[in-house]
Amino acid sequence: MTEQGVRWTADQVLALAPDAASRKAGSRLGTAGPWSGTGSGEGTVWGLCKGSGSRPYQTVVDLADPAGPAYRCSCPSRKFPCKHALGLLLLWAGGDGAVPASEQPPDWAGQWLAGRRARAGTARKGAEGVPAAGPADPEAARRRAERRAERVTAGATELEQRLADLLRGGLAEAEQAGYGLWDETAARMVDAQAPGLAARVRELGAVPASGPGWPARLLEECALLHLLDQGWLRREALPDALAATVRARLGLPAAPDGPPVRDRWLVLAQYDTADAKLTTRRTWLYGAASGHTRLLLSYGAAGRAPELSLPVGLALEAELSAYPGAGQARAALGERFAPPAPAGFRPPGVTTTEAADRYGGALCDDPWLDSVPVTLDRVIPVPDGDRWQLADADTDTALPLTRTARSRPGLWRLVALSGGAPVTVFGECGHRGFTPLTAWPDGAGEAVALC
Repeated sequence: MTEQGVRWTADQVLALAPDAASRKAGSRLGTAGPWSGTGSGEGTVWGLCKGSGSRPYQTVVDLADPAGPAYRCSCPSRKFPCKHALGLLLLWAGGDGAVPASEQPPDWAGQWLAGRRARAGTARKGAEGVPAAGPADPEAARRRAERRAERVTAGATELEQRLADLLRGGLAEAEQAGYGLWDETAARMVDAQAPGLAARVRELGAVPASGPGWPARLLEECALLHLLDQGWLRREALPDALAATVRARLGLPAAPDGPPVRDRWLVLAQYDTADAKLTTRRTWLYGAASGHTRLLLSYGAAGRAPELSLPVGLALEAELSAYPGAGQARAALGERFAPPAPAGFRPPGVTTTEAADRYGGALCDDPWLDSVPVTLDRVIPVPDGDRWQLADADTDTALPLTRTARSRPGLWRLVALSGGAPVTVFGECGHRGFTPLTAWPDGAGEAVALC
C-alpha cells in the first residue's frame, strides 16, 4: 500500500498525462475550488469534481497496484488518466489538507476498488497455475519466418540497386526528385516486411531540404542504409549478437531472451513520439543494484496514449528482461512487486567527455545507434550564440544541445533549475548532440522532468 505520508510531486503527476492538452486541463483542476468529498487512504485517492452538468464527476485513483496507477472517472473522456484524475492527484500532491486522510472511501469508490482488486487477485492465481505457452505449431512458425526472411532479402537487394542508381546518377537528382522517390521506395520496403528499412528510407527524403551541407549528410545516411542491407544479406557470417541487432534495426519481431533481473528501477524519463499511425512511449529506467539503464517501449494507436505510464522520479521494484542484440538497451517489463515509491537515489553521473566516449564505444556494437542514455554530473546550461550547450562545471568541455532540445520548453525549466549553478542531467547523447530529459539540482532535490 502507498503510505499516506508520502506524496508525489506535481511533476510526477503531470508526467502521467497522455498529452499536452490533458496536462494543461488537469493543472487547471488542481485547486480545491471544483472539488468536494475528497479523501485518501490505503493507497487510494477519491473526490467529486463539479462539471458542466448537475451531477459532479466521481473520480478515484488506485495508487497501490504494483502494475501502476489505475483510474476511474464518470466523465465521458476516453483518455487515461483524464483531466479530472490529474487534477485530483495534483490536489493530493499539494499536501495542504485539501485531500484529507480517511479510513473508509465512499461506497462508489470502495465498490470499484474492491472489484478491481478482486479481479487482480483472481488473475494472479490463474496465472500461477498456467504453464508458459509455447508456439502452437513450431513448424508453421518456422515456415512463416522463412517466408518473411525471403521477402526481406528481396527488399534489401532491391534497395541496394536503388542506392547504386542514386549514387551513379549523382546526389543532385535527390533534390530534384523530392519526397516522391523516397515514398515509393519506402512503400516497397513495407511490402518486403522490413519496416526498419522503410523508416530509414523515409528519413532520407527530408535530408535534401535540411540546409547547407545536405549532400554530405545524405551520403552518410545512404552509407548506413547500405551497411544495414549488407548486414542482413550477410547475416550468416555475423556474430550472433550483431546479427540480432541487424534484425532489430530491420524491424523484425523478437522476444526478450535475457534472464529476469529484479531490482528497484528508478523512472528516469518518459516521453512520447507520434506519427500518422502510432504513438510510441519511451520510458528509461535505472536499476539501483544492477546499475543497468534500460528502455521500455509501449505503443498506442494514433491519437491515443499508450497504457504504460510511470511517474518520473519514483522507483518500482520489478523484473526486467533484456531483448537480444549487441548494445541494446531495450527490455520488457515483467512482474511488479510494489507500486512506485520515492527513490532516494539517482544514477551516477559522468563528464561530457566521458559521455561522448560512451556513445563512440556503443557504435562499435550498433553502428546505427542515434544516441545512448547518459547522466551528466555537475553541468551548467550556457548559451553559445543562438544555441545552447551543457558545460562541465569543473573542466573546459561541453556538449551541444540538439535542435529538438532547443525547441522544447524543458530547456527553460533546466536553465531556471540551474540558475548558473551545476545540476545533474539525464538524457540521450548522440551524433546530433545531447537531449536533456530529466534534471536534479546539485545535492539533494527531486527530479524535474524536462520533456
